[in-house]
Amino acid sequence: MTRHSGAIFPEGRAVKDMTLPGLGIADPSLGWKELTVCADGFHRAGENGVTRIVSTGDGKVELIACAGHTLAYVASGMGYPAYYPLRPVNLKRPVKAVLMDLDGTTVRSESFWIGIIERSVASILGDEGFHLEDADLPFVSGHSVSEHLQYCLAKYAPGAAFSDARGFYADHARREMRDILEGRGRRDAFNPAPGAGEFLRALKERNIKIALVTSGLYQKAYPEILSAFETLGLGKPEDFYDCIITAGESLGKGRAGTLGELEAKPHPWLYAEACRVGLDIPPEERERVVGIEDSGAGVCAIRLAGYYTAGIAGGNIRESGSLGMCHRYCRNFAEILQLIDG
Repeated sequence: MTRHSGAIFPEGRAVKDMTLPGLGIADPSLGWKELTVCADGFHRAGENGVTRIVSTGDGKVELIACAGHTLAYVASGMGYPAYYPLRPVNLKRPVKAVLMDLDGTTVRSESFWIGIIERSVASILGDEGFHLEDADLPFVSGHSVSEHLQYCLAKYAPGAAFSDARGFYADHARREMRDILEGRGRRDAFNPAPGAGEFLRALKERNIKIALVTSGLYQKAYPEILSAFETLGLGKPEDFYDCIITAGESLGKGRAGTLGELEAKPHPWLYAEACRVGLDIPPEERERVVGIEDSGAGVCAIRLAGYYTAGIAGGNIRESGSLGMCHRYCRNFAEILQLIDG
């Protein structure tokens, strides 16, 4: 387990103009990128009280440091960015609630869904031999499907219609999910993450509330967790979890959809809704909440929601340059349970 002192980073590293209020020292070794101006042009380092601007390595979140506070700017591939305050968080015990991501954290399924993105782009291009590059991986996992597709279209199919990409994605996903549910699909698509079952049972023994939080649409997410729970012998997910938050239902002509595609991780709303509404934890108790994520977008979402952020190995936190948004970075669930117990 990587242990940070103070707000986030090691003591004795104070550097002039390096500290961001609510975060600590934005150590470049953790993947931060130094910027002179915010992506929307509204803030510039050294002007109007702005002391420093940094971004995560993938550029999805920018932090604007001012005197006494820090603003987080969340970029949007769909054209709807937003600003959020970055609040300081100090973990208090006993922990009352744990918020857990689905893909990569609770269930190992990232390769399956990246494969659906890849096949969707192949369909757009009319090239069944198309493959994503390794450099694409931080941008096609951890965010919303819309963000993933928009990134791929901009890189591989400029000018292609986004609605066509969504249509291909829905077709491929429905076909694969139907095959899996009928026993014809991949048997290894949705496996419980190592140690997830023991960890979930340990939380129940401690009477800690548990929420499952995913940027995935319901029709995508539920079969995943149901499959994993059948393997683990934990019963029905809706009976086990105190709250399940997804990105909602798929938007389409003739049926109601969701705003989840625009407000998904790294925006904080899914985690905020899970904790405040689903678990009924008031803001003054937010420091008794631990969020667990394996993706860069996920740890940013937890942190911006104002909760203690535990990154877990196996995802793209390091690769996306988002390690600095974690309070702790752990190798496995056993280390996170130690953190919770203190």
